[in-house]
Amino acid sequence: MFLKSTSDPTLRTPAQEDLSIIGHRRSLPADEQAPAAAAEVAVEESGPAAGNSPYQLRRKSLLPKRTASSTAVACPSKTAMEGASTSTTEHFGHRAKRARVSGKSHELSAAPAEQYLQQKLPDEVVLKIFSYLLEQDLCQTACVCKRFSQLANDPILWKRLYMEVFEYTRPMMHPEPGKFYQVSAEEHDHPNPWKDSFQQLYKGAHVKPGFAEHFYSNPGRYKGRENMLYYDTIEDALGGVQEAHFEGLIFVHSGIYTDEWIYIESPITMIGAAPGKVSDKVVIENTRDSTFVFMEGSEDAYVGYMTIRFNPDDKSAQHHNAHHCLEITVNCSPNIDHCIIRSTCTVGSAVCVSGQGACPSIKHCNISDCENVGLYITDHAQGIYEDNEISNNALAGIWVKNHGNPIIRRNHIHHGRDGYFESCNIHRNRIAGFEVKAYANPTVVRCEIHHGQTGGIYVHEKGRGQFIENKIYANNFAGGGVYIFGDGRGLIEGNDIHGNALAGIQIRTNSCPIVRHNKIHDGQHGGIYVHEKGQGVIEENEVYSNTLAGVWVTTGSTPVLRRNRIHSGKQVGVYFYDNGHGVLEDNDIYNHMYSGVQIRTGSNPKIRRNKIWGGQNGGILVYNSGLGFIEDNEIFDNAMAGVWIKTDSNPTLRRNKIHDGRDGGICIFNGGRGLLEENDIFRNAQAGVLISTNSHPVLRKNRIFDGFAAGIEITNHATATLEGNQIFNNRFGGLFLASGVNVTMKDNKIMNNQDAIEKAVSRGQCLYKISSYTSYPMHDFYRCHTCNTTDRNAICVNCIKKCHQGHDVEFIRHDRFFCDCGAGTLSNPCTLAGEPTHDTDTLYDSAPPIESNTLQHN
Repeated sequence: MFLKSTSDPTLRTPAQEDLSIIGHRRSLPADEQAPAAAAEVAVEESGPAAGNSPYQLRRKSLLPKRTASSTAVACPSKTAMEGASTSTTEHFGHRAKRARVSGKSHELSAAPAEQYLQQKLPDEVVLKIFSYLLEQDLCQTACVCKRFSQLANDPILWKRLYMEVFEYTRPMMHPEPGKFYQVSAEEHDHPNPWKDSFQQLYKGAHVKPGFAEHFYSNPGRYKGRENMLYYDTIEDALGGVQEAHFEGLIFVHSGIYTDEWIYIESPITMIGAAPGKVSDKVVIENTRDSTFVFMEGSEDAYVGYMTIRFNPDDKSAQHHNAHHCLEITVNCSPNIDHCIIRSTCTVGSAVCVSGQGACPSIKHCNISDCENVGLYITDHAQGIYEDNEISNNALAGIWVKNHGNPIIRRNHIHHGRDGYFESCNIHRNRIAGFEVKAYANPTVVRCEIHHGQTGGIYVHEKGRGQFIENKIYANNFAGGGVYIFGDGRGLIEGNDIHGNALAGIQIRTNSCPIVRHNKIHDGQHGGIYVHEKGQGVIEENEVYSNTLAGVWVTTGSTPVLRRNRIHSGKQVGVYFYDNGHGVLEDNDIYNHMYSGVQIRTGSNPKIRRNKIWGGQNGGILVYNSGLGFIEDNEIFDNAMAGVWIKTDSNPTLRRNKIHDGRDGGICIFNGGRGLLEENDIFRNAQAGVLISTNSHPVLRKNRIFDGFAAGIEITNHATATLEGNQIFNNRFGGLFLASGVNVTMKDNKIMNNQDAIEKAVSRGQCLYKISSYTSYPMHDFYRCHTCNTTDRNAICVNCIKKCHQGHDVEFIRHDRFFCDCGAGTLSNPCTLAGEPTHDTDTLYDSAPPIESNTLQHN
């Protein structure tokens, strides 16, 4: 800008010569000439002939008293300056006026133009002048003085220049190669992020159709921007990279770019440049060939902040079979960031990553609404795929096959109909390795899914999926191995699920998957946990060696468990509690530390045709108001009773075979009830059926035979209804009723029992001779006050007659016991028994079952 002297318009002062380094003023539009004229008037009035600066003239308090005529002369200048001030304030109203100290007019000496411009001219006027400068001129102006440095770095000046060049409405930071992100100018750490970003992005080429001719035709207007290159097409810009015209940073400005051949074989950086949401405004599409093709040599290339479309005219033509939005081939590793990727072709994926060494990084992209597969990874390709939105694709959201081995993290994959992942190693994710929701239906085959921080696989919100032959292990916290909830579905088949912190498979809230042929083992919690109205078909799995229950079913759930092997657990095999229901059929349930099956608190499952054996605490335990239909099962070789019914429980047992137990066949205690019908109960070590402590079952048409103790024993104020039962060939006898027991009987056949108790009594034997550690005869028992027996001692009738003859004895009741005299635990030696044992307590009932404390670990 040229400054005129008031004394000679053809001469320039030294100060004016110094200010000429600010730069060349651009041609001004008509609406900007008035403020510029005002600025020139201000400079003209600051010369040596001026008694007061124009800034002082604007302040009435600093003006000397004048005549009316002198005031009339000063008014035009004052009006012009105020007009300039008003105009500039509209553009720079955010900045407060600089405080100045001024004396009265007669005390001020005339200031030179240099001093006036640097110190006296109002900020608004200086900023208005600076607004006509380009970026290099501003940088040079900032070197003049401290005040100019401050004003030349004003964010509003740089924002306008920045948006003129790059179009971004938020600064795009580029701190290092391959990294771009937008920031909020108001919240950024640095005072002028517009200038910071300008410096980071300055050396680049711009694709801006129609602008290149204007730019190169007006070199004066854009003086100082010689480092910027402008092209009309992306192909031309890529050619400029190959010819080394610039370093490879390409800005693609707002617009739709159609059918350009974009083959990238060098580490270029291509980024969209547009106001607002950048990727919506920059659209690159092809109708004939793949939109972007990355070839060998494009390692570390970057493409970001744009929409990439493949939109063929004929959506299903076969010649489009190999075409994609993005095609990433062997030995290249580009970075794709913040892109919207769409393909309307019904054959071929939107993104295809194929071949050895293909290893892109695709992050923060939206791969959606495609008419085929969204992301296809194949033929040993790898890559990192993080934080993408992959949805509404007609087929797979992500399909991994042919030894593809990607790392896939934190993607939102939903509303797709299919998907294929094969041989992936998916591990150490912050949430789940896979999250499937909203009707998405991936296929995941032979992957390793492990060490997820909150689970291995999540399927929820009506998600689907086929998870086949995967290894799912060492996943932590809430999800465990596979977590299906919120109306989830899917197929879980042939997987090895082990060592997870919670359940191997968890099914809840109306979910209904198919779970089959899996190995679910060595979990730190349970094997399969079905709760909160969970459902599902669980069949032909092997569930073993889990810390808690092999299968839990609770809170209104109704799964079907069929043909599973559930064994070797450290607690219960299958645990129904708190209104757990469902069907348990044709399973092999064995070798558990607790019962094979437990049913409690309102649960009412159907348990049929199972083999339940080898339990260390019995076969089936029904307690605390448990129900259930227990039919056609084979229950055998359990350490305690084959079936326990206690504490107000009321199950139905039909057509079961309960045999060869190391304790009783069926034990009913503590108010237990139930219907026992048409069961075969045989070869058990204690009573075939033991009924005790206020219980009242109904036994109908059962066969109770070949037992090593009694057929049926009823004791401790229990009652029963016995109808049409056959009780035969039991060692102690058929039916034994303790004192005070009332029984309703009809049409029972009690026959051909061995009656070992009556025979021993008639032969004068001590009844201890026919006792064992688990079977106790029922007969009259006594106490001997002479021998100081306690409430826990009992003496059989023959020992009273022989060993305690003449003692003070008392008949107690008719009940089951073993003889302490014959056991050698009394001070008076037994003359009827052989060598004494060291037993000290008489047991009147079978040992109580151990109830599962699984809930305490929930």
